[in-house]
Amino acid sequence: MKRIHHLNCVKIAIPMNDDVIGHCLLIEEDNNLLLIDTGVGVQDILHPHKRLGAELIEAVGLQLDIKRTAYHQIVELGLNPSDVKDCIISHLDHDHTGGLADFPDAKVHVSAEELINFYSDNPRYIEGHLDHNPPIEQYGISDEQWFGLEARKVNTSLQTKIYLIPLFGHTLGHCGVAVEWNGTWIFYIGDAYYLRAELEDKLHPAGQLAEARADDNIRRLESMEKIKTLMKEHPEVEIFGYHDREEFIKYNLESQF
Repeated sequence: MKRIHHLNCVKIAIPMNDDVIGHCLLIEEDNNLLLIDTGVGVQDILHPHKRLGAELIEAVGLQLDIKRTAYHQIVELGLNPSDVKDCIISHLDHDHTGGLADFPDAKVHVSAEELINFYSDNPRYIEGHLDHNPPIEQYGISDEQWFGLEARKVNTSLQTKIYLIPLFGHTLGHCGVAVEWNGTWIFYIGDAYYLRAELEDKLHPAGQLAEARADDNIRRLESMEKIKTLMKEHPEVEIFGYHDREEFIKYNLESQF
């Protein structure tokens, strides 16, 4: 059996939007589970000041709810969290990595550039989110191509073909994740944009926030152009990001979150 579950594992309330989401993917293949990004984790909820810090929680607008964690939602689906063997992480910002500790035996897959950035004293990261010392596989530059973009094949316990696709800029090692599914492709672009509307509206408030949060805004804009080109040339590819609720609703019309 193969299924994809679309999970909302984050809620952020900011002045421009009081319901920012975190769109994670759970891939179910036989008895193995794979997560693409993990959202806020159980340990973040139980120990928020130690794991996240009061200043960050307030500044970001994190709304902490244990029912929203990937771990809890996996249980609610009738699945076993211990079957999560792999976690593919688009980038290592705290709202994408908090749940890693809930799956301590899962291998973490991330770009080599992102792991270097994570341990470079960049203040955007919470290094404690990797304190449980998970097995990590990092992926460097590849000669393989996917629709004209550099593609780094991810080695997981699943038969499903998955690639990390560099979309640098938001962070120095940020990647999208391409998943071959039922004869076509799904392309999860993480935080390459916050809202799809940014692709056409250069003055969109979400784009201004993305610019402020980018490690390299020039490369972030280049990555957005890559996405726009892919959309134009290959409309058959399903493309969506992490924070856009309208995109999430298309996959979860009856989602409780």
